[in-house]
Amino acid sequence: MNVDITFLPSGRKVAVRAGTTVLDASRKAGVAIRTRCGGKAACLMCKITTNGAGLSPLSEIERRKIAGLDKQGMRLACQTKITGRATVEVPEDPLKAAVRKQLMRQAEEDELW
Repeated sequence: MNVDITFLPSGRKVAVRAGTTVLDASRKAGVAIRTRCGGKAACLMCKITTNGAGLSPLSEIERRKIAGLDKQGMRLACQTKITGRATVEVPEDPLKAAVRKQLMRQAEEDELW
């Protein structure tokens, strides 16, 4: 059975088989989620935010790794499986955020001249 997942803020949607991880679905949708460990819950870089609808419950491994951040809607994309229609928010890449902030600062300075 195929289920839909939507990635915010891009709004990209993709249909995947139930049981697919959010990380694998993001790759199929062309949405970049940072990871170094290849989906083994070791690097903790693949944090996403969700309301939990359409996603598997927290596994014990994920619960230990994120240590209470689940109460704020945080999950690990590599460990979270899609079970129904779901929406997740992918945080902005830190390098992209730094570049964007620097460009905004430069634009503000240019306006002063």
